[in-house]
Amino acid sequence: MDIYNYMSVNLQDEYNKTNIQGIIDQLEEDLVGLTPVKQRIKEIAALLLVQRLRKNLGLGMDSAAVGLHMSFTGSPGTGKTEVATRMADILFKLGYIRKGHLITVTRDDLVGQYIGHTAPKTKEVLKRAMGGVLFIDEAYYLYKPDNERDYGSEAIEILLQVMENQRDDLVVIFAGYKDRMDSFYESNPGLSSRVANHIDFPDYTPEELIKIGRLILEEQQYRMTAEAEAALLSYVEKRSKLPLFANARTMSNAIDTARMRHANRMFNSGDAILTKSDLVTIEVGDITDSSLFTELRE
Repeated sequence: MDIYNYMSVNLQDEYNKTNIQGIIDQLEEDLVGLTPVKQRIKEIAALLLVQRLRKNLGLGMDSAAVGLHMSFTGSPGTGKTEVATRMADILFKLGYIRKGHLITVTRDDLVGQYIGHTAPKTKEVLKRAMGGVLFIDEAYYLYKPDNERDYGSEAIEILLQVMENQRDDLVVIFAGYKDRMDSFYESNPGLSSRVANHIDFPDYTPEELIKIGRLILEEQQYRMTAEAEAALLSYVEKRSKLPLFANARTMSNAIDTARMRHANRMFNSGDAILTKSDLVTIEVGDITDSSLFTELRE
């Protein structure tokens, strides 16, 4: 009889013990859209769980080790940092990292401005990140081949060593625009070979951004009139065609500005008696007073 038949495990029981489903459910609830990203996270979680069970049964402990370093690509405001936080939770609950914390950095946190400055900075960041996840935003700025006096390559070399030698105690996630990240990996093949999981974050649709706007307002105990929501949709469609559009971040900023206009409108109402409805309702003018609309009217 096959000896493997004597080895058994209840996958559902093991899954329930990790409470990963709670993280995934929260991800579904908190993040609008991003269907392919959520599916990829579920696939990675499933692989990590099965790999842990295989290890517990003494199966493929060395040859089938899972590469955990990741690459998140996409435009600003598409949820990369938020998903990285949830990924850290999943890795912690599955026992792949000791602490489960997320350290977010950029080039300025890793690269020094003079000789001998970069190594201590990078090593200090790595020390703080050990046992958790290091999230490097706009990672391509680490590499500046046109500048011979740039010290970014030194930071990359230190990262490479730690990613290889201490991969059981640290997960690194590189993030940024897809085209720039592709060039970054092409220029640093040693880095690329150590990143096993690539996840692309799509831009939000205008309709998804409106849903995000509604959620932000509900959380702050505001609401929009139907006319205001239609104006906000028009704003998003126009703004998305302009430079520096940042998806959910742009929507959040638009909501903040609308709230400021709403407050100013309340303040200018003089001696009028304000109702609760007045204080919580965003009107169409709170949206259309944006320069994006006023410039079109001129």
